[in-house]
Amino acid sequence: MRELNRALLARQLLLDRARITPLAAIAQLVALQAQLARPPFVGLWTRLHAFTRAQLHQLLHDRHVVRATFLRGTLHLLTAGDFLALRAALQPMFTAGFRAILKDRAADLDLAQLAAFATTRLPATFEQLRPQLARQFPRHDERALGYAVRMHLPLVQVPTDESWAFPSSAAFDSAESWLARKPGTSGALGDLDALDALDALVRRYLAAFGPATIKDAQRWSGIADLAPAFDALRPELVTFRDDKRRELFDLPGAPRPPAETPAPVRFLPDFDNLILGHDDRRRIVADEHRPGLTTKNLQVKATFLVDGFVAGTWTLVRARHTATLTLAPFAALARPARTALEAEGDALLTFVEPDATSRAVSIPR
Repeated sequence: MRELNRALLARQLLLDRARITPLAAIAQLVALQAQLARPPFVGLWTRLHAFTRAQLHQLLHDRHVVRATFLRGTLHLLTAGDFLALRAALQPMFTAGFRAILKDRAADLDLAQLAAFATTRLPATFEQLRPQLARQFPRHDERALGYAVRMHLPLVQVPTDESWAFPSSAAFDSAESWLARKPGTSGALGDLDALDALDALVRRYLAAFGPATIKDAQRWSGIADLAPAFDALRPELVTFRDDKRRELFDLPGAPRPPAETPAPVRFLPDFDNLILGHDDRRRIVADEHRPGLTTKNLQVKATFLVDGFVAGTWTLVRARHTATLTLAPFAALARPARTALEAEGDALLTFVEPDATSRAVSIPR
């Protein structure tokens, strides 16, 4: 597992803070989970040298990066080019999820007509859009209509001047309008149909998360069956076997550092795809700790790494002028790890709460 761990950390820019642009980092990671507004900022801070909030704000406002429904049908941050080029690979998953959730509530719903009408009402928040949809399509409830639009119309969220760029009330616009290009017809990878986009998505996954099994890639993407895509790419890939004799696929030239490569302590935000990128997650977190990373309402907790593996969770609380970072380790931490976590934790507090006059890192003995 240590070999897989070090390969994952290298591709996730977690062995050393990378001296690359935030745009290049986002492309390397394929997409940053962005269910909440702050995690992508923290995810880039923990991976990049001298990253600032302003850099990501600028990319969002310049429309080089977008926040949109993507992997597993959840909000992600990714480059505009990747969204345009790769979204077609995910549409069957969006449609299947839509039909599984809505069942008969989606019966007789003309999706093309719905999308065409919704486009004329954008940009808008879903709170603004849903009543208009209900008036136009009175036979269907507005929640179902809103979900249908979210799953079938390529939308991007419009950034604001808020501190973390996306308050809960942020509006959505069509990707074609916001980016002046139509998804699936142009982008960083050229003109792609759905099959080409699927092959490209598999390659990008392996570059960021490999070596990995087909089931790992399916769990990361939300796509039910990626076996045909892997079979088509097999002549161009290398394969290995893990400790359970499962077949792992990888790109031939991808980094695979030695198991003994040093790994610094790192803080990961809520929902980070490092935690969610595989079906078998032992390469990053022990099975006995995995259930404790998800809350009852399916929130994925913020975590910290020691020697490359998840060693606990963390929370940050701001009370007036004081910011406190509290760690909840799975087991007692050795003195060197505690010292490193205190220093890294103080740096995290400075990034997240720069105007706090007092900062504290609390680690139980």
